[in-house]
Amino acid sequence: MNNLRSYGKGPYRVAVLHGGPGAPGEMAPVARKLARDRGVLEPLQTADTLEGQVQELREVLETRAELPVTLIGWSWGAWLGYILTARHPEIVRKLILVGCPPFEDRYVAWIQSTRMSRLTKDQRRELEDITVALEDPSTKDSNTLLDRFGAIMTAADSFNPLPDEEGEMPVQFDVNQRVWSAAAAMRASGELLELGKQIRCPVVAIHGDYDPHPAEGVQKPLQSILKDFRFILLPHCGHAPWREREAREIFFKVLFNEIG
Repeated sequence: MNNLRSYGKGPYRVAVLHGGPGAPGEMAPVARKLARDRGVLEPLQTADTLEGQVQELREVLETRAELPVTLIGWSWGAWLGYILTARHPEIVRKLILVGCPPFEDRYVAWIQSTRMSRLTKDQRRELEDITVALEDPSTKDSNTLLDRFGAIMTAADSFNPLPDEEGEMPVQFDVNQRVWSAAAAMRASGELLELGKQIRCPVVAIHGDYDPHPAEGVQKPLQSILKDFRFILLPHCGHAPWREREAREIFFKVLFNEIG
């Protein structure tokens, strides 16, 4: 898989980072919208380790972008952008976190309980079956199962969703498992949040009020550690603001304003 897609005309001063890990292409609709009057890069992370993804992203930006860039990360991509910005502050002009996962373990249980409360009995049962299958090393269709798992989670994460736009690519189960386990360990140890002390650029978090990832788990930890931080809460908005019927317009208005 090619690890980069570009939109608009250069110079490329904006880059968007997808979620997952291992779910490339999710930010294509955002990239297309932003590229109407600027060049936008959409790196597609292919490395199957956390350190590999950080290095891969750094190399893509140093090769193709006009530095420093405005980095827009969604979900896992928000963490990836945060880690890169902390380790290589000279690369990033501004960091925008969209639908960011919480930075402390004490908020994690809230995510699952919220999601489960929004699913039907049949969806919960299917989710349990998929989870058991994904934990079985003999399972041969892990990518297909992970894709279905993501579809169920998207239903729980959305307030009033619009139809999907084209752009997503096949999910990668192995990448998801290896990278996320390392990232979760960083959060549990406190290392992830501590990295914020190395960030020098402005950081803006955009979060939906219906997102199962609790806003407090992003806002409070980052307020305590970042020197230049703002938090924007969008009403009637789930985990992916550009997919939300009632929040899409205000989301892009905020995003364009932040990019400048």
